[in-house]
Amino acid sequence: MASFLPPSTRRFTTHFGQRQVASFSSQTDTFRVILEVLPDLQRDIATLDRLSVRAGNGTLVPLSVVAKWTTDGTSPVSIAHQGQSPAVTISFNLAPNVALGNATAVIENAVSNMHPPGSLQTSFSGSAKAFKDSLGTIPLLILASLVVVYIILGVLYESLIHPLTILSTLPSAGLGALLALQVAGFDFGLVAMIGVILLIGIVKKNGIMLVDFAIQAEREEGLSSEEAIVKAAQMRFRPILMTTMAALLGGIPLALGHGSGAELRQPLGYAIVGGLMVSQVLTLYTTPVIYLLLDKLRRGKDMPARGEVAAA
Repeated sequence: MASFLPPSTRRFTTHFGQRQVASFSSQTDTFRVILEVLPDLQRDIATLDRLSVRAGNGTLVPLSVVAKWTTDGTSPVSIAHQGQSPAVTISFNLAPNVALGNATAVIENAVSNMHPPGSLQTSFSGSAKAFKDSLGTIPLLILASLVVVYIILGVLYESLIHPLTILSTLPSAGLGALLALQVAGFDFGLVAMIGVILLIGIVKKNGIMLVDFAIQAEREEGLSSEEAIVKAAQMRFRPILMTTMAALLGGIPLALGHGSGAELRQPLGYAIVGGLMVSQVLTLYTTPVIYLLLDKLRRGKDMPARGEVAAA
């Protein structure tokens, strides 16, 4: 296009555009020489004051003599709307090692410090909106999953006490997941929360193995609660260790993997590995204690009822 413009116009086009002025070739490729003004000067309207055009007699005339420009009264080509209200979208990128939750908190704090008028409404969209919505629904999902697991275990053991013993293994898994994420330098985000939900299904098998063996020993061998749970901890230690190691070794590649998308999988891997390691150590000690405490509570409630029947 520059070849069809007069020389003065080609000079203006070169300043605020690009124009090939030469080319040179090497043994492997051909390179084009592009002439343009520095990008910072292209975005500054004061640069127009430095331009000049060549008159018919060959003299240079400042561009401001033959043209006027202003930024007053300018308007956008189009106006975006959200619903029936005009809207402006501001995008942002996360800095390295910065979680989306921290970024949204900083943005909300900055908006509140601006003291916007009541007619100005702000909201997140895209990934930030999905993250904010998940924070409100995930606690309800975890609670619902715990309720469902409690009901299933209650139907399985026909008891309201034994499911609590099995679910008591979950806090140690959550503690281990949080410690692993903190040591690795990851925030407790959405992916880490998914890892905690997975731990609910993996870790409770430790309690199921102990409680199921203890109940069977009480019924078939006539052992006391203390003898039955101690025997269960001794006899089921090897299966518990083997199943935990199988799940733990499966999570190590997620935690230590590299490459495309590794930063998304690593919090999941660290949450699983940390939760399994801590739960493996603690559940063998805490589960028998909680089993005996709840068993005493159950027997304490049953004794008055038996006394009333005997008196009658």
